[in-house]
Amino acid sequence: MPATRIHLVRHGEVDNPNGVLYGRLPNFALTALGRQMAEASAQELASTGGNYTRLISSPLIRTLQSARPIAEALKLSVSTESFIIEPTNIFEGKKVGLPTVMANPAYLLKLYNPLKPSWGEPYKQIVARMTEALRRAWEETATGEVVMVSHQLPIWALHLAAAGRPLWHDPRSRRCDLSSITSFEFVNNKLVEVAYRDPAKSLRTQAVDSGAV
Repeated sequence: MPATRIHLVRHGEVDNPNGVLYGRLPNFALTALGRQMAEASAQELASTGGNYTRLISSPLIRTLQSARPIAEALKLSVSTESFIIEPTNIFEGKKVGLPTVMANPAYLLKLYNPLKPSWGEPYKQIVARMTEALRRAWEETATGEVVMVSHQLPIWALHLAAAGRPLWHDPRSRRCDLSSITSFEFVNNKLVEVAYRDPAKSLRTQAVDSGAV
């Protein structure tokens, strides 16, 4: 028997005082509030009494820190998976906006196709690697539920693909909040979303959610 369910947890609030797009840059760790958010997602998972048997994280510091309270709550060790990492983006390390583009007109050449998108890792490629990572975790886990700590765009792109919706979108419309939990199952070999939970909602009024790809 393969795993029964896979839960994709987004990391908590990130310390990003300059408001840059942090992407895969190192050293963008959680704030104190972000750690509280991660604890909220851990307690939400533990409260269900599910048979959690595996915990996997993106290798970036903010996801590893978010995985720590989950590991403690579920009594699991953490392994890493590069396929669930944040996408690449040409604006990494910069503030995204008109001033940045005007300061370097070469960026204009990268804005020609928002449907792909032309300024970063293609949506189809994100979905392909995320699906591969989930399928591998599903098949390699003999029983129980898997928790994977990842990032907003990879989780949202997978949601869109599973729902059969176009992958291009307005980033402001993503329903993938800090420390949220989006759950999937493979049904007749097809990935299906089965639940969305927002355990850190009460903390989010104090949070700054900027810098995601």
